[in-house]
Amino acid sequence: MYSPKFTITNTILRNIGIIEASREVIDHAPLLPYYEKEFQKDAMVRSVHHGTHIEGNELNLDQAEQVIEGQDVVARARDIQEVINYRRVTEYLGELQGEVKIGEEFIKKLHRMTVEKILAPEKCGEFRTTQVVVRNSLTGDVTFRPPVAIAVPVQIKEFADFINGTNSDAIHPVLKSGVVHYELVRIHPFVDGNGRVSRALSTFILFQEGYDIRKFFSLEEYFDNDATEYYRALQSVGKNEGDLSEWLAYFTQGLAIELSKIKEKIEKISVDVKLKERQGGTPILLSDRQLKIIEYIQKTGYLQNNGFKQLFPMVSEDTVLNELKYLIKHGLVKKSGSTKGAKYVRV
Repeated sequence: MYSPKFTITNTILRNIGIIEASREVIDHAPLLPYYEKEFQKDAMVRSVHHGTHIEGNELNLDQAEQVIEGQDVVARARDIQEVINYRRVTEYLGELQGEVKIGEEFIKKLHRMTVEKILAPEKCGEFRTTQVVVRNSLTGDVTFRPPVAIAVPVQIKEFADFINGTNSDAIHPVLKSGVVHYELVRIHPFVDGNGRVSRALSTFILFQEGYDIRKFFSLEEYFDNDATEYYRALQSVGKNEGDLSEWLAYFTQGLAIELSKIKEKIEKISVDVKLKERQGGTPILLSDRQLKIIEYIQKTGYLQNNGFKQLFPMVSEDTVLNELKYLIKHGLVKKSGSTKGAKYVRV
């Protein structure tokens, strides 16, 4: 039975504390369906783009989003297909309901979805039968030698037994997710696509363990923003004789940073304390334009009609006035004067 080796350091504890605090806010924030969908869409787009970009995909974030939305993009066919495939994987995992037994066939299915129309059909969803090495894409140096091919089925079985076994229940879900991420990368069961499958499965472990956190987060962006540090953290396990502590400190920091950002966005959307108290503690949720108006008034002291174009160059005056009416209705802004020279100020 596979048993991960690590020490829960002060760094890991601090990161877990930040994760739990952010999770509490995010899980219980009363969000309108519009915001719920926007956060989930944003997380999916970032996951798909950064999860493929770290592997060498040349599409930028805007292009990846266009592909996800079914728009035509001029780019390498492989890059487009990678984005389409990884979107399908993230959507598939996000839609699974109930407890799922994660075994060899489940892992193979994720791989088939990840590399469809990229690898030869006989290599899709099939364990490698040859030895492979992982090289530094810049220097060509060998950075990692996975287990021999004959050992893959046995190690995947032990890996699956760990995921589904009672022993893993004693490990904090975030740490379990990090362990799963590393171990599947280490086994490297396929000729290609191992990183994408590992990252997707790692996120799914969080979903299964009650840490879906409304599916608002993407760890892929954290990994891709400094790929060198990502690979260094993965390689630290081998250098530390199989101890995952350094990797888990890196992994938990990523989730702590990501969830902290989301928490701040949610808190920014929620209305100020004074209004919450007035309405029995229920937050009012503001659109991006409404937030921009509030920020502008707080910065300059007021907003007038002649300032609409400066604030929103591509938005009609009637639309801005409708946004202001909403803010006035909810007691966030008041109008001073009744002509074109009227000023809108904070209450």
